[in-house]
Amino acid sequence: MDKEQKAFIFDMDGVIYDSEPIHAKAKKQVLAECGITISDERLATFVGRSSRDFYGTMVEENPQCPVSWQELARRKHVLYKKMLVEDDSVKTMPGVRELLERIKAAGYIIGLGSSSTMEMIELVLGRFGLKDYFSVLVSGDELPRSKPDPLIFLTVAEKLGVKPENCTVIEDAFAGVTAARAAGMHCIGYYNPNSGAQDLSGADRIVKSHDDIVV
Repeated sequence: MDKEQKAFIFDMDGVIYDSEPIHAKAKKQVLAECGITISDERLATFVGRSSRDFYGTMVEENPQCPVSWQELARRKHVLYKKMLVEDDSVKTMPGVRELLERIKAAGYIIGLGSSSTMEMIELVLGRFGLKDYFSVLVSGDELPRSKPDPLIFLTVAEKLGVKPENCTVIEDAFAGVTAARAAGMHCIGYYNPNSGAQDLSGADRIVKSHDDIVV
């Protein structure tokens, strides 16, 4: 492992693009079709966690649900993809492309650790033309433990060949900040008002704009 090489690791949803409003809409619609209601406040507590965690909890708490958590996740995935393609209001977060350029120009390598599926990661990065910035992509659904467990970020670091202490994570959710700190990494908390009332106090620094991140 190269001790001198440093890296930035990005979360995707809420950091690279403003995903939560459309995620919430799709989740609530799919759950409602199965007779399950959920408040915006409760939904926000699952930001940054895996599909397995969210839908597994919903099925466990609502035994009347006629389908498995896997089927709920599948239905939401189909609906979300449709919304993502058809809704022109879905944009990257302001300044993220410029930030990626600054990081690349400074000689850092860049990875991504997201709780989204790999299919969704590929779709989002492809739509916005950002995939080439990332040397490594890791999906939480490929791993046995999800954020706030540090496994996803440790996996990204290992694949990048960078020691955890030489990694800086950019996260917008409590679960992700907790995972980054547990991994022994530096963490920048990115405040996105659409990500719910996330506690980012565990981060080394909190910013409200990608323009405020100095490389």
